[in-house]
Amino acid sequence: MRTESAPLQSPAPLDLIPPQVRAAQDYETLATDFIEPARLAYVAGGAGHDQTASANRSAFSAWSMLPRVLRDVTAGHTRLSLANENLAHPILLAPVAHQRLVHARAEIETARAAEATQSCMVASTLSSVALEDIARAAGPHKWFQLYFQPQRADTLGLVRRAEQAGFGALVVTLDATLQAPSLRALRAGFRMPPECVAANLRDASRPPELPALQPGDSRIFQGLMRGAPTLQDLEWLLAQTTLPVWIKGVLHAGDAAVLATSGACGLIVSNHGGRTLDGAPSSLQMLPAIRAAVPSRFPLLFDGGVRSGADAFKAIALGADAVMVGRLQVYALSVAGALGVAHMIKLMREELEASMAFAGCATLEEVRADCLTPACMT
Repeated sequence: MRTESAPLQSPAPLDLIPPQVRAAQDYETLATDFIEPARLAYVAGGAGHDQTASANRSAFSAWSMLPRVLRDVTAGHTRLSLANENLAHPILLAPVAHQRLVHARAEIETARAAEATQSCMVASTLSSVALEDIARAAGPHKWFQLYFQPQRADTLGLVRRAEQAGFGALVVTLDATLQAPSLRALRAGFRMPPECVAANLRDASRPPELPALQPGDSRIFQGLMRGAPTLQDLEWLLAQTTLPVWIKGVLHAGDAAVLATSGACGLIVSNHGGRTLDGAPSSLQMLPAIRAAVPSRFPLLFDGGVRSGADAFKAIALGADAVMVGRLQVYALSVAGALGVAHMIKLMREELEASMAFAGCATLEEVRADCLTPACMT
């Protein structure tokens, strides 16, 4: 069994789009030729047996789009406003850590693609490149994803750096304190290579010494979960910044109802790409209940399994204002760098526009639940 990941070997120039790419999801298929197998297992895998990661994808098949006729969509567009930020389209680049696993220039290439396509990029706390460098490359639409750090001073330091670098919002992730190992990655022998470090945390304080577990204590409850963020931590964060704060990792309608009154600007319906609780429902399955639990105009983003513009259409119809694309951006990055990510977004946007046009929807506001019907499952 392989015990560590080999260096990335790219068999084709990164400044060309392979001619076989005809749809956004084609980058997922091609990525197998550009990402070393153990690294691919890490990128593609979820937690445990990948049940939730697989459910994220299969959930879209439960819905069919309803075409309409005699609808004039010639003035159609995909523009929207999120947290007082005007965007050209509702496809955001989700925060994905350690992008140097698939490309030497890592998040810089992703940021260049975001700038070229008028897309909003959400940079990860665990990015391979410092957030300041990402901000310089990303253009006007950029947010910073924040993990609470063991020391509040380090958390606040990240917030101040994001503010000074010009990020327009914070995305605080609440659901990933504990992550079950990916059996796919373990079986492939994946180990994080030495060049993949969290550039934003190089100067972080050493975690404080915690009291030793007592006999009978749980390694999970009294151990790993000691660092889980609390409501008090969230309230503290909201008081530290004037940036809009999105809360990522919401899957329960009861949590959504409470968090909608917290002072956050919006929520992100997400199960962390299936990387936390294996056996959790798909994000799409829970989206309608969360939409019903919050005020009608309260902003909701969606994250989980989006591979096409049709997927984006379905998520928007079920209650999302916009969608986030995670793994697919990494696949496109591995194939053709910034050009690949930009091309993937272009294809996905056109797929969304085609779905809207066939459904008779000239604007995103017209994409609603009655645009879908349950699919006939055989």
